[in-house]
Amino acid sequence: MGETAIITGAAGGIGAAAARRLAAAGARCVLVDRDPGVSDMAAAIGGTALVGDLTDPELSERAVAEAGDGLRLLVLNAGTNCADKDPATLDLDRYRAVVGVNQHSVTYGLRAALPVLRRGGGGSIVVTASLAALHGVEQDPIYTMTKHAVIGLVRALSGPLSREGIRLSAVCPGLVDTPLTAGARDRFQAAGIPMLSADEVAAAIEETLRSGEPGTELVVHPGRPPVRYVQAPIP
Repeated sequence: MGETAIITGAAGGIGAAAARRLAAAGARCVLVDRDPGVSDMAAAIGGTALVGDLTDPELSERAVAEAGDGLRLLVLNAGTNCADKDPATLDLDRYRAVVGVNQHSVTYGLRAALPVLRRGGGGSIVVTASLAALHGVEQDPIYTMTKHAVIGLVRALSGPLSREGIRLSAVCPGLVDTPLTAGARDRFQAAGIPMLSADEVAAAIEETLRSGEPGTELVVHPGRPPVRYVQAPIP
């Protein structure tokens, strides 16, 4: 590729797998995560690491400054979940953390990166959403809310940005075997529920970065080729 890429949530799971793929394709990678292990991941692929809290917009600005004018690829992947199912007993600190990572950090990433992409004549952005962005998941309503918000943002911005040469899309995977789901892995396996590997999702991210149509919402299921989600018309 020859471009510079920023990948958030890159210490492990989907973000690390995406970073490996983009680095192997020739991209210079800036990896961002609150987990200090992101430094080891960056060293392994010859990239640069930034450790910090993506709910602080300054970290996104630092990442874009580190990437410089060569920035062409942006993977907004950082995410977390919420254990509280009932809003009446919701831990507000946890709520703010989940909304901050899943939703606000995407906005902060776009805010920081778009001026550079515009100066450079365009680029490609993929947001890691979820199947929870496309339907309700009662096991985690707050996570579901944040992923719906992300898809709404992609739908609203992809058209205008495409006219500036910037592709904005989302990847919507099902259950993925990552540290985020590690606590429930045995339960899923016992129930016969298949899980995606992080690299399967990373492959979809890479393909969407390279050739996806603006506004693509790419659904990724275990054992099936990725398929573009098409919204039903409003009645």
